[in-house]
Amino acid sequence: MIIFYDGNCPLCVKEMDSLKRADTHNKIILEDINKDDFEQRFKNIKCHDAMAFLHGQRDNGEMIYGLDVTFEAWQTVGRHSWLKLLQLPIIRFIADLGYRLFAKYRRQITRIFCQSSCGIK
Repeated sequence: MIIFYDGNCPLCVKEMDSLKRADTHNKIILEDINKDDFEQRFKNIKCHDAMAFLHGQRDNGEMIYGLDVTFEAWQTVGRHSWLKLLQLPIIRFIADLGYRLFAKYRRQITRIFCQSSCGIK
């Protein structure tokens, strides 16, 4: 599985670091969408779209998005099994709305709530 994340977002980086530490079998590849050659290496993904919400790619090439990426990533490393609750229809609807708001305003949210713990000044 490949996860395409915003490496300029300290909260996103912190989550990816936690995920990678849990990935003891190296099943997940992390790709920072801010790298200069990103769109050259991943022609099917536009950086602008990936900034809008989390993108992932399964080993079979299928793309997944948003909370589905988070759910599948943590499932892949065998952690946070409670996230399966996000797959329940009414919870999924609400969680997806919440995630879209978070994704849109993640930098502002990070500045407010994550200053010392994420290393932001």
